[in-house]
Amino acid sequence: MSLNSSTLIELGIGIIILIGTIFGFLSAIGFIRLPDVYNRAHALAKSSTLGVLFVLLGTFLFFLFVEDYFSIKLFLGIFFVFLTTPVSSHVICRSAYRAQVPLAKASVRDDLKEVLEKV
Repeated sequence: MSLNSSTLIELGIGIIILIGTIFGFLSAIGFIRLPDVYNRAHALAKSSTLGVLFVLLGTFLFFLFVEDYFSIKLFLGIFFVFLTTPVSSHVICRSAYRAQVPLAKASVRDDLKEVLEKV
């Protein structure tokens, strides 16, 4: 069995999409297992962003190399997910902190408390 360049490209794209689904799965496990809203938001922001980005990147590369089609919608989707997910997670955590949602009992430090007391 010989592997031509099209098969190798499709295999690489499949691996990229598989990595994205693994990150999405790890994100779901982090959301279920972590103790408080701050840790959960951290897990969701990091790993789900990577998961969605890898899946969108794999789809973008599939259309680019296999179908010979440059999808500006996928490109903009990658850009907006990369830009908005960490920002929205930060805003959610900041509003939860200002609403005095308690930290997990295992939390050791509260660096934001000192900063907000000065303001």
